[in-house]
Amino acid sequence: MAINILIPTPLRQFTGGKSEVAVNATSVDEALNELTGEFTGLRKHLYTEQDTLRNFINLYVGDEDVRYLDGPKTKLSDGDELTIVPSIAGGSAAAPAEELPALTTEEYQRYSRHLILPEVGLDGQRKLKNARVLTIGTGGLGSPLGLYLAAAGVGTLGVVDFDVVDRSNLQRQIIHGTKDIGRSKIASATDRLKDVNPNINVEAFETRLTSENALELFREYDVVVDGTDNFQTRYLVNDAAVLTGKPNVYGSIFRFEGQASVFWSGRGACYRCLYPEPPPPGLVPSCAEGGVLGVLPGIVGTIQASEVLKVILGAEGILLNRLLLFDAWTMRFRELKLRKNPHCELCGENATIKELVDYDAFCGLNLPVEEELPYEEISAKELDGWIKGQVDLQIIDVREPHEYDFANIPGAQLIPLGQIVNRICEIPKGRTTIVHCKGGVRSAKAIGYLQDAGFQGRLINLKGGITAWSNDVDPTVPKY
Repeated sequence: MAINILIPTPLRQFTGGKSEVAVNATSVDEALNELTGEFTGLRKHLYTEQDTLRNFINLYVGDEDVRYLDGPKTKLSDGDELTIVPSIAGGSAAAPAEELPALTTEEYQRYSRHLILPEVGLDGQRKLKNARVLTIGTGGLGSPLGLYLAAAGVGTLGVVDFDVVDRSNLQRQIIHGTKDIGRSKIASATDRLKDVNPNINVEAFETRLTSENALELFREYDVVVDGTDNFQTRYLVNDAAVLTGKPNVYGSIFRFEGQASVFWSGRGACYRCLYPEPPPPGLVPSCAEGGVLGVLPGIVGTIQASEVLKVILGAEGILLNRLLLFDAWTMRFRELKLRKNPHCELCGENATIKELVDYDAFCGLNLPVEEELPYEEISAKELDGWIKGQVDLQIIDVREPHEYDFANIPGAQLIPLGQIVNRICEIPKGRTTIVHCKGGVRSAKAIGYLQDAGFQGRLINLKGGITAWSNDVDPTVPKY
């Protein structure tokens, strides 16, 4: 039977860039075996060493999660679509109408287009004014999210961030401007939100969200919105939202693809129901490594803002128990069903997670200090000294061709990460090989792939990648 497997962006590097792969199969496991038989490098990202499907990989036939069908044994029909969905890097009861704050004359004019909507009206606008929403992050997702919530008249916006504005942020983080470069994002965002709507109250928290402060913060708000860009904070937001009973309006982005949902354990699934555990560190590149289309977080963040307003208003049709997938490149929306996992360790019938944990450790980011890296590293300055000292070495650049075209280290040979094993014969074993990418993540993976493939030569990772080279050796090399 002809089955079409949809490949998500993070895994396309292992399928030669293909977004769809056609196979002949009668069941899900047979389809995956056909897929990984053709693209062998993909298998270890889908399966554990015990040959079981990884917990951060979900599979859908049509819009149905196979975990609630027959799992990998789920039968397929001719023409079925099998979607691989990996993990990628809500309100409280409204107050009675008489307790809601009144609108000023200026607010009647400002919100007039809301007031004439029967679905919002006067009582709805007063609910928005009464609401307290906490947004985590003022970046790509937090920018449109915050701007639209402020414009809509959400009375109190809590904003959590600890970063500063960088020039590379401005391609997508529209709450900040060129004049804000080098300024704290909290200060920049607060000024912009108050300029959009001086009637709202902005509560700024210039701090990192941690296991120590999350519960106290969340208890003071009606809705929490996840605008984060890393797995450890995403699980922290989810867990704190469940433990405090708050709806969690979720969004995530990568390159051209986005996801959105509303996780609300009191009424449905939480994030752990969808992804019980995070992917291994480095599997899913950050936006800095993988890139992101600038308008994508604007679209996903605006969807999140819409869901926040609907939760506050008590509207039907929120993204509860539904996962919305969006591909900006093909302009395609898809929707998948979510179900509350009765065995979820956090929100299930016999939950075992009762408090927040160390999320860096949970996501595999806390390596023991005594544990050595499985490869050598070299700094940009050390490499420059080796080159000037005419040390016999070769430099392999594992970025993509379009990256190499506008920023490269002289003499480096381009072999993209997805081709590194197939082109192993192009790397002489008798010379010291320096491997680099943008920041050091992809090059470390490349070294691992080469070692797994049996390469016997000396491999050294350039710490900090070409960014470090630009910072410490040659500032004429463009940074991106």
